[in-house]
Amino acid sequence: MTSEEGYVHLQSGQRVWYRRVGDAPAIPLLLLHGGPGAGHDYLEPLAALAGVRPVVFYDQLGCGRSDCPDDTSLWRIERYCREIDELRAALGLERVHLLGQSWGGWLAIEYLLGRPAGIAGLVLASTSASIAQFVREAEGLKRGLPADVQATLQRYEAAHDYHHPHYAQATMAFYRRHVCRLPQWPDCVMRTLANLDGNPVYETMNGPNEFTVIGNLKDWDRTARLGEIDVPTLITVGRHDEITPACARTLHAGIRSSQLVVFEHSAHMAHLEEPQRYRQVLERFLRHADGGGAAG
Repeated sequence: MTSEEGYVHLQSGQRVWYRRVGDAPAIPLLLLHGGPGAGHDYLEPLAALAGVRPVVFYDQLGCGRSDCPDDTSLWRIERYCREIDELRAALGLERVHLLGQSWGGWLAIEYLLGRPAGIAGLVLASTSASIAQFVREAEGLKRGLPADVQATLQRYEAAHDYHHPHYAQATMAFYRRHVCRLPQWPDCVMRTLANLDGNPVYETMNGPNEFTVIGNLKDWDRTARLGEIDVPTLITVGRHDEITPACARTLHAGIRSSQLVVFEHSAHMAHLEEPQRYRQVLERFLRHADGGGAAG
């Protein structure tokens, strides 16, 4: 199986890293990772699809192996949409499927609303149509944590002390329930956590942690515009996901040509927590979308 990697030079002069795996003739799948700032690492198992179609990974500017300029004005969703266009042009991805996971899903929605040409299919994985709904749902999940964990979160959030070791320990209890439920997190997830540690993109756009969104994305909401997305769309969500099934149902209700699949034994990373079923669902959808068929 072929694999190539390198850098795409953006018009701004910065570089973003990419890897393309596989050379099958089917329409390629371009992956938009989460975070913002997480890097591609935790999505690496989706390379298993490369026997059927090319899979393209890349690290968005500001994270992973891409350039990390010291300029917080770059960390805006509109610039990341332009980055996708530049990446596609450089790699010859005229026709492509797009998979956006978590923040990558918000980015994919924003990108699709710009009416780009050549999108054959869209996968929205563990994401939402608005930050406000996600935050409301996450608050509900926090109320399901043990009382002592809730008390710790409330104490340090009231003091805006988001980096205290006790607060970090309490947030991990949430992550173990609602981000990844595997008893031992694989290396690709640990590398993603390392990417996020102190990452200025994450701090600027999101905030200090997964459920405290105080960055420049806090008012992002495209619920009213979901009907403008007119490509076959697969929506996936874990039953225990931090971006909950309620958020996924909002997406499904708003996107006419969409289907929704819930992974009952997963949180936020169903492609890792139920890898065999996730691959089967994804492959079936992409084969169908290859031919231009609407989601069922």
